[in-house]
Amino acid sequence: MPQFMDVHTHMRGVTTETLQEAHHADVEIQGEEDVVFRKAWADPKTGHVFCLSEGPSADAVRRVHERAGHPADEIHEITVTA
Repeated sequence: MPQFMDVHTHMRGVTTETLQEAHHADVEIQGEEDVVFRKAWADPKTGHVFCLSEGPSADAVRRVHERAGHPADEIHEITVTA
């Protein structure tokens, strides 16, 4: 299944708790789009949040994030790893 890294750029001040809440909101509905969210990282100073997921398409990942209330600004398919 394809992997994706998405970026949110408007979450300044995010805390561990709010990141976990956002991740949980994705996980609650991820199955409806056949997406699996694996991990999330954040930088509260810049407001950047990064999420690693697997799914059928970037559009499926986008739909989950939008429905969970935190749309992604960018979604990148991971095609090369080391």
